[in-house]
Amino acid sequence: MRTESIKTAAELLRQADAVLVGAGSGLSSAAGYNHYHHNAVFEENFHDFEEAYGIQNLFQGFYHVYSKPERQWGFYSRYIKFMEEAPVGQPYIDLLEILREKEYFILTTNCDIQIPKIFPEERICQFQGDFRYFQCSQPCHDKLYENHGLVEDMLGGMNGLEVPSERIPRCPVCGWKMVPWVQDNTFLQGEAWKTAYLGYENFVRKNQDKKLLLLELGVGDMTPSVIKLPFWNMTSKLPDTFLITVNLEKTSAPEHLKGKCMTVCGDLSVFLQELKNEYKMHKRNL
Repeated sequence: MRTESIKTAAELLRQADAVLVGAGSGLSSAAGYNHYHHNAVFEENFHDFEEAYGIQNLFQGFYHVYSKPERQWGFYSRYIKFMEEAPVGQPYIDLLEILREKEYFILTTNCDIQIPKIFPEERICQFQGDFRYFQCSQPCHDKLYENHGLVEDMLGGMNGLEVPSERIPRCPVCGWKMVPWVQDNTFLQGEAWKTAYLGYENFVRKNQDKKLLLLELGVGDMTPSVIKLPFWNMTSKLPDTFLITVNLEKTSAPEHLKGKCMTVCGDLSVFLQELKNEYKMHKRNL
């Protein structure tokens, strides 16, 4: 990682009154949990689904059209259990150290439980849901259900790749099937989602006239309207706002953000580790 980029980022962080993080799937990939590509983690934990269906990654497995709901729930329960037990990746730990003494908020498209394991719920907006919860698939009412016990029950009865049909979760109100609380055509944007999104809006409103640093970490082009475009808009319109965008393969920003944006192309795990070290060293030298 280029030394001047790290030093500039550390100085911007030092000067900032508040930090708004936009966390994309690249942050989880940097932590070792790549949901969109075939890797050793997938091979080790889901090789049987790969052999049975040709599934190459976790994203494919989640949205695959299975011939039986029992097999769909077999994958769901294994995937959720895997992410529930996965240790928090070092990039998330480094990010927590970077933000610890700052006023901050995290807007994320990630659903894989990494962020809420170590960051307070009131500082997070999980825009596309959270694997820890189920919802009615209609949905017939506005409630989320913590699913640890339900997942354990399904896994305890699995026969090969299948969950017994009688253990597939059903809505306690209408009896219809439940689904993971993850973005799809039935996704419930109810009270819990609206409360988290309001927290994000309030954070921006509170800090819009202060020195606000936007950190866009591992955000791709799949859902640009959630993080990327709003961050560009804030950088352009808010007077004392600066954007740092970090991505492994490519990163860019509009021409009109020149002077208010720094793009870094590199490994997020390295960037966050070096930023943490530089920031802490600067504080020690004060």
